[in-house]
Amino acid sequence: MQQQSSLLSKYNIPGPRYTSYPTVPYWESDDFTCKQWTRSFQQAFAETTDEEGISLYVHLPYCESLCTFCGCNKRITKNHGVETPYISTVLKEWDLYVARLPKKPVIKEIHLGGGTPTFFSPVSLQWLIIGILSKAHKHPKASFSFEGHPNNTSYEHLKTLRELGFNRVSYGIQDFDPIVQEAIHRHQTFDKVKQVTEWSGQLGYTSINYDLVYGLPFQTSNSIIDTIEKVKELKPDRIAFYSYAHVPWIKGNGQRKFSEADLPKDDEKRALYELGRDMLLDIGLVEIGMDHFATKQDELYESSINGQLHRNFMGYTASSTKLLIGLGVSSISDSWYGFAQNHKDIETYQESVESGFLPVFRGHMLNQEDLIIRQHILDLMCRFSTTLLEAQMPYRSILERLAEPLQDELIELSGDNVHITEKGRAFIRNICMAFDKRLWRKQPETQLFSSTI
Repeated sequence: MQQQSSLLSKYNIPGPRYTSYPTVPYWESDDFTCKQWTRSFQQAFAETTDEEGISLYVHLPYCESLCTFCGCNKRITKNHGVETPYISTVLKEWDLYVARLPKKPVIKEIHLGGGTPTFFSPVSLQWLIIGILSKAHKHPKASFSFEGHPNNTSYEHLKTLRELGFNRVSYGIQDFDPIVQEAIHRHQTFDKVKQVTEWSGQLGYTSINYDLVYGLPFQTSNSIIDTIEKVKELKPDRIAFYSYAHVPWIKGNGQRKFSEADLPKDDEKRALYELGRDMLLDIGLVEIGMDHFATKQDELYESSINGQLHRNFMGYTASSTKLLIGLGVSSISDSWYGFAQNHKDIETYQESVESGFLPVFRGHMLNQEDLIIRQHILDLMCRFSTTLLEAQMPYRSILERLAEPLQDELIELSGDNVHITEKGRAFIRNICMAFDKRLWRKQPETQLFSSTI
């Protein structure tokens, strides 16, 4: 236990979550142009077969109330009159992309994120998806998913989206403890979660995910135990067990209803994770990647076994597509060779699209070193190992930065292979940081990232 505490003290530092490499603060946006992005996604599309298909992420930013743990881009309102103009703009943005492609795309994945996608009515969501699919072909093995708030996901939402081809749903649970729910302003009962879960099963959704969070204000071991005991009763197919990212400096995230004094610290926070992780493993889930668990019947587990697991701005996915187009305010697109992010302000985003421009305001084109490091970090995140090939680039500096993780038995080196040990999985972000050459070259002057533990 003393050794674990020492490791936590050493490695609990601010660090990226590596949903991309380079991470957003290190994008070279000053040299980025929309023309570059257009060429980049056109190249990725040209290299994509119909069998592979492309992915779409659609950001639906509206919420009726503010969850004070949330760091996402959102707009709080009870005015549902915003639905029609927003979806109209998203469909026009999709038209702008389709017009720049030589043929109809084949869509393999769609993910609706937020905000709260189920803020939008079933009719509005139907209009959105039919509008997207009218300009594309649907992949025969398409996998469509959405994020649902248990309090406002109706049977009609689930039925409509299921009929449109959605087969996966993710519910934000966080914690069932009413004291924690009060602090994070996320009130939802076990009965409500049970109801939407049962509806999802009855309608034929093949994968149900719960988002749980550890390190929340006033959270204790008892609340973790109670939450996961309730989860065990409901039997979801996947669990995302996230570390609470305390980033109050980010504008609009709402992390103001509690203070740092209310948060479990370091050893205490890690103990909550270890407790939750052990309980999830005990109920038959398998750890397939950072913070993610799945049953052996779920396609996410199968993809982790056959080496197909992928990670992008949508999280872990069962297969990879070279081109991910992000639609909607603040969405990030990925062509593998480059990233592009839409305007973060809804009005600016809508004005850009209505003027006939792709609503991109920043991005990054990856150089050869970026591409190599990106693959290493992806392999570590998805397979807990990577292979260093000296012919690709010099690795002496990376090996020097891996010396301490090696000494602390967080990794094993075998020839050219770097393998993260069971002990090291808790520190996967730190291990990835050893590969992050952009981070070494320019250490941030202010805190950009949440702590790794």
